[in-house]
Amino acid sequence: MEVVLANFEHLEEISKLFDHYRMFYNQSSDLESARAFLKDRLQKMDSTVFVAYDRDRMAGFTQLYPSFSSVSMKRIWILNDLFVEEAYRKQGVAKLLMSAAENFARETGAIRIILSTQVSNLAAQSLYESLGYIQSKDFYHYAYQLLRK
Repeated sequence: MEVVLANFEHLEEISKLFDHYRMFYNQSSDLESARAFLKDRLQKMDSTVFVAYDRDRMAGFTQLYPSFSSVSMKRIWILNDLFVEEAYRKQGVAKLLMSAAENFARETGAIRIILSTQVSNLAAQSLYESLGYIQSKDFYHYAYQLLRK
C-alpha cells in the first residue's frame, strides 16, 4: 500500500471514491458534481488530498482543509474527509492515510489537526482514539445552516 499526494492525474479515481464517500453519508450519487468539486479544490489549491493505492487500485483518500488558530497564531488542518473502500477496510488503510495527514501537518508547522465524525460512526471514533485523538470536552461545536434542503 502506498500513500501519495493527489494531483489532477488522480481526479477521475478520486471522484469515484468521493462519490462513494458522500453516499456513505446518505447523499445521492452525483459523480459529475463530485468531479467538479474536487477539480475546483485542486485548481484553487484550497485543500490537500492524500490517496492510498494498492498496486494500481485506489483504496481510500483523506482531504484536509487549512485553517488557523488566532490564539496560537499557528496553522491548523481540518481533516474533513476520510474514506476507505469497503474491500480495503480493517486492513490499516485508514491508519496510513491518517499518518500521511499527521506527517503533512507537522511538515507545514501546524499546531493541530481537528476533525469530527457522526455520533453513530463508532468505527471512526475507535480509529481516532487509537491514534491519540481526544474528544473535546472544553468546547461545544455549533453549526449554522445557511442552505436548507
